[in-house]
Amino acid sequence: MLFPTIDFAIFFAVAFTVNWLLNPYAGWWKLSMIGLSYVFYGWVGWSYCLLLLATTVVAFAGGQLVTIAPTQRGRRLAMAFSVAALLGILGWFKYYGFVSVNVDNVLHGVGMGQAVPLFQVGLPIAISFFTFMAISYVVDVYRGTLHPARPLDFAVYLSFFPHLLAGPIVRGGELLPQIRRRRDGDAIDYSRAFWLILAGLFKKVVISSYVASAIVTPVFTSPGQHSAPEAIFAAWGYAVQIYCDFSGYTDIAIGLALLLGFRFPINFNAPYTARNLQDFWRRWHMTLSRWLRDYLYIPLGGNAGSEAQTIRNIMITMVLGGLWHGAAWTFVIWGALQGVGQSVGHLRRLSRTRRGLPAVAEGPVRIWVQRVLTFQFVCLGWVFFNASSLSQAFAVLGRVFTGWGEASPLVTPLLALTVFGTLLAQFVPPISVSRLQASFSRQRTAIQVGFLGVALLGITTFGPVGVAPFIYYRF
Repeated sequence: MLFPTIDFAIFFAVAFTVNWLLNPYAGWWKLSMIGLSYVFYGWVGWSYCLLLLATTVVAFAGGQLVTIAPTQRGRRLAMAFSVAALLGILGWFKYYGFVSVNVDNVLHGVGMGQAVPLFQVGLPIAISFFTFMAISYVVDVYRGTLHPARPLDFAVYLSFFPHLLAGPIVRGGELLPQIRRRRDGDAIDYSRAFWLILAGLFKKVVISSYVASAIVTPVFTSPGQHSAPEAIFAAWGYAVQIYCDFSGYTDIAIGLALLLGFRFPINFNAPYTARNLQDFWRRWHMTLSRWLRDYLYIPLGGNAGSEAQTIRNIMITMVLGGLWHGAAWTFVIWGALQGVGQSVGHLRRLSRTRRGLPAVAEGPVRIWVQRVLTFQFVCLGWVFFNASSLSQAFAVLGRVFTGWGEASPLVTPLLALTVFGTLLAQFVPPISVSRLQASFSRQRTAIQVGFLGVALLGITTFGPVGVAPFIYYRF
């Protein structure tokens, strides 16, 4: 069920009403939220609900086994077994086809024929998101940073529909305490919630949809038919498209959760203002970045070892982060590029520190050069991320070098204004946005309702007929 649809509007009206009517009755409230969340998830395929249920049972049982194990070794084994089971479920649905095809190709190449059975395994929507949440729960219980949840609490935590399809990746320590306590309807910041939802809708329905149809889809579908400027704008355009698509989703999710009395962590913080890749990953998909840091990079050793070990840990983390997004070589290359970029940045920072220089060079010119170069490198990665194959990615990149002197009808003033305007908007000081939002919240209810109505009318008018699924739904 897509957020920007009439179906979801009706669903949320029911969910909002049920949420506050049953708020005083904890048990009934939890059962209703679980039921509504499964209806929401099952809207795209009821069989997927069985997968969500299985993941819930495995993770909850894992947390219980970790708790009751009498020895530290037993706790470690229980944690490892539970995480392995969760990764096994994820691996079967998301990676079996990719691995089996590549293994079979290798074996066929050495004359062994088809040795691996090939099955058509459908990829359930959002499996990566709720699997990572389940893993973090088990690991946090093992580490002693989180008390085991009650069955209904955990079922709500994992299935709660605002975050279910595309995050944010909310950890148990962030969401479970909110599930356990009664919510105060009088304390809800409704104006902020509606502001976030409108901002998310505008990003997704208007900006992302326009850029996708105007430049990204045509160029990536037939790279050879487009000029170098169009290929460049397609890469820049995809950077805008995926940002508006994904941050738009999380804005809506955070706003919806706020209307229900919950606070989710923010997931984006002006990522295209970053001065290096490390800075970019502190700002882009922040809940995934922190997850990879805390549950993969640091357990691998982080930067506590030698320089070679640190580079190894960075590369493993980013390549696996690429594979988390999808089972394809394009995502492997994308993750490897992120790893190489961060490794080079890490070595440069070490070199400057040893010479007694600041880790990041200062000065307005240097800062803007760093931002521009970082953005271009990020866009290079986005080409592989968006491409359906390596050949398509290299075809798009090839046109950047070979497509000069040709007409560029797709690069219109409106497209340039949209792309550059969206990028420049990230440099607006957060305090200015907060003041504007606070000013809106102080207006009379009639003025707020009128503004919301006009904004929705504008989004509906300038948006396309029908809305494409969010990009991160497929992960």
